[in-house]
Amino acid sequence: MNGSRIAAVGHYQPARVLTNEDLAGMVDTSDEWITSRVGIRTRHIAGPDEPVDELAAHAAAKALAAAGRAPGDIDLVLVATSTAVDRSPNMAARVAARLGIPRPAAMDINVVCAGFTHALATADHTVRAGAATRALVIGADKMSDVTDWTDRTTCVLVGDGAGAAVVEAADEPGVGPVLWGSVPEMGHAVRIEGEPARFAQEGQSVYRWATTQLPPLARQACERAGFAPEDLAAVVLHQANLRIIEPLAQKLGAVNAVVARDVSESGNTSAASIPLAFSKLVEQGAISSGDPVLLFGFGGNLSYAGQVVRCP
Repeated sequence: MNGSRIAAVGHYQPARVLTNEDLAGMVDTSDEWITSRVGIRTRHIAGPDEPVDELAAHAAAKALAAAGRAPGDIDLVLVATSTAVDRSPNMAARVAARLGIPRPAAMDINVVCAGFTHALATADHTVRAGAATRALVIGADKMSDVTDWTDRTTCVLVGDGAGAAVVEAADEPGVGPVLWGSVPEMGHAVRIEGEPARFAQEGQSVYRWATTQLPPLARQACERAGFAPEDLAAVVLHQANLRIIEPLAQKLGAVNAVVARDVSESGNTSAASIPLAFSKLVEQGAISSGDPVLLFGFGGNLSYAGQVVRCP
C-alpha cells in the first residue's frame, strides 16, 4: 500500500444546548456581544455523567458503522484530547474498552486545538509504515470541565463534543503530507493549567498570530499535497472564532471551497472541532466523495498541523 485514506467519519454532541441568552443570565454578556466578537450562538454542554471517553466512543461508533467496520478490524486507537481527568488509563484505552476493540495500540495525543490533525498525521504515518492496518482517530474534549463559568471572556467560547475518522491503508494516498510545527515560546497564549485546571488565553495575541502567520502555512499544506487553494472543495479550520476563520480562509485563497462555520452552533470544542465540522459537512452532502478538503488545526501551545485529505 502506498498511502492511507479516511474511510468514514462520525461525530457526537451532548443533548444539552446552551444559548447566548442562557449565558446572559449567568455573566455580564449578551447575544449581540458574543455574536459580534466570536460568531457563536449556541454550544453543546455535557453533563457530569458524560465523561470525555463516552463522547469519543459515540463518535467513534458512528464512524465505524459508516465505514462498515467492526471493532475487531481496528488495531490502532488515537484520541486527541486535552481534557482527560485521569492520567491512566488513557482515553484511547477507555474508548477501546467501551467499543470492545481487542488488543489495539492505544495512545492519547495532547496538542489541544491542533490535536486531531496531529493524530491524523500520526495514523497516516503508522499505516503507511505497516505498523497498523486500520486506525480509529478521534478528537474529543469536554471544555466545560475546564471553564470558569464566571469569566465572560472564556465561558462564551467553549463547547463539548467529539468527532472521529476511520483511517485505513489504500493504494493511492488519501491523506496528504502534514505540515506541522509550533511556537513554543508563546505557549502561554493558550493555557489549561492550575488546580483545578482552567482554560485561559491571550485573545488578541492568538488572533494576530492566527490571521497573519497561518495563511502561508495553510498554503504550504496545500502545496505539499499537490493542490492549489482554488482546487479545494472545502476548508475545515479549527473552529475557534468566526473572526479568525473567515479572514484566514479568505487569505488562503480557497475561492471555490465550502468553509466550515460550525463554531456558530458548537462553539470551540478544541480537538473535537475539526472532525466534528468535517463530519457534519459530509453528513449534509456539502462535499462529495473524493473531494479535496484542507483540514488545518491551530491553537494551544501555538501549535498547528494541516493536511489535504480526500473526502470519504
